[in-house]
Amino acid sequence: MSKEISRREFTKASAAATVAASWPGSARANVAGRTVSDSVRVGFVGVGNRGSQLMAAFAEHKDCKFVGVADAYRPYLDRARKDYGAELVAVEDYRALLDRNDIDAIIIATPDHWHALQSITAMSAGKDVYVEKPLSATIHEGRQMVAAAEKFNRISQVGLHRRSMEVYHQLADFIRSDKLGKITVSRAYRLNNMYPDGIGKLPPVAPPADLNWDLWLGPRPKQAYQDNIAPYKFRWWQRFSSQMGNWGVHYFDMIRWMLGERAPVSVVSIGGRFAVDDDRTIPDTAEAIFELPGGSLLVFGQYEASSNPALAYGEVEFRGTQGTIYSSSNGFKVLTENPGQFQAQGVRGEESEVEINEPNNVATANHARNFLDSVKSRKQARCPMLEGHRSTTFAHLANISLATKSRLDWDAEQERFKDNEDANQMLHYEYRKGFELPEF
Repeated sequence: MSKEISRREFTKASAAATVAASWPGSARANVAGRTVSDSVRVGFVGVGNRGSQLMAAFAEHKDCKFVGVADAYRPYLDRARKDYGAELVAVEDYRALLDRNDIDAIIIATPDHWHALQSITAMSAGKDVYVEKPLSATIHEGRQMVAAAEKFNRISQVGLHRRSMEVYHQLADFIRSDKLGKITVSRAYRLNNMYPDGIGKLPPVAPPADLNWDLWLGPRPKQAYQDNIAPYKFRWWQRFSSQMGNWGVHYFDMIRWMLGERAPVSVVSIGGRFAVDDDRTIPDTAEAIFELPGGSLLVFGQYEASSNPALAYGEVEFRGTQGTIYSSSNGFKVLTENPGQFQAQGVRGEESEVEINEPNNVATANHARNFLDSVKSRKQARCPMLEGHRSTTFAHLANISLATKSRLDWDAEQERFKDNEDANQMLHYEYRKGFELPEF
């Protein structure tokens, strides 16, 4: 298979969207004529760090059959075949999997800048899609992914696996019981002391012979290869990802789910490269504050130059008028409130604690199970494209506020900024020639 993706080939793949519009709701072979007792046949696109974790999660389910894997890095393909069988189809270009009638669903764990194109072409080819977070690299991409899922009637699941954890379902019930009173602030943090060297400083070099660097870059502009970009460290390069997206989206999703919020009305984000001396193009320290329409603040801090705890316990804090709750994957604790200044009597909540031992790999396996069940039942999964898009939008808004050094007011209906055209110019970017994002 050619190292370069030709414009003709990719336009042909994108054009599948037009053809797929005429297919029935049970597109191709993945549902028609099959029963819920049948195996779901899957192909994996991107089988590196997170991709290998997803393979392990899906492998736990006996009704999931692995058919093929795709990756631009040959050692990852070799590892997948070693772990799951030499009979696996192993290809460099993911589109070779989309042409197969023996694949029902595509599992995508590639770098963020590939998610939109791969998801949309997979859905247009009649495949259901599980795609890792953050959903997209831009807000415009996310909206097109939502539109594609609706147009082609596809089952989708975004890898925000906290939605498949028992502890967070219990937490959601607790918060909605109003036992905390009026919640005015929610907080979460990404803590990781990468001082002093971070991802390092490295010169451009020739890419490894077993990595298709041009394919890895995909719709992004051509640039020289560096060992601290791929295969994993792309998350510290603004062109390919961000920690607002990588980590922040977990908390944006969980908090807005708990509070029943869809989108913020405004955001302000500040930060910079204050301490870590490396090649990164994102901050080592940043904080974003969102105003939510229900009347509260959502705060997310990305602290990569210090790692001591920012909260009394766990990973997320909800501050209410009757109490404060601290949650983690292992449970949550509730602290009571006391009467404040000028208040002769204060409303007290009840102290309580819930402990649940639910490891991260179990949560991912549960999320995979939910997706497989949805593929069979044709009932939407716990975190479909629309929910993933709404949560990922928070990360993009924070990054755009940081880049424009401005407080931004957001129109969630139009998905545009109010009175800030500089910010609106950052809702999408121009894809590299030869790569087309279908528009719906």
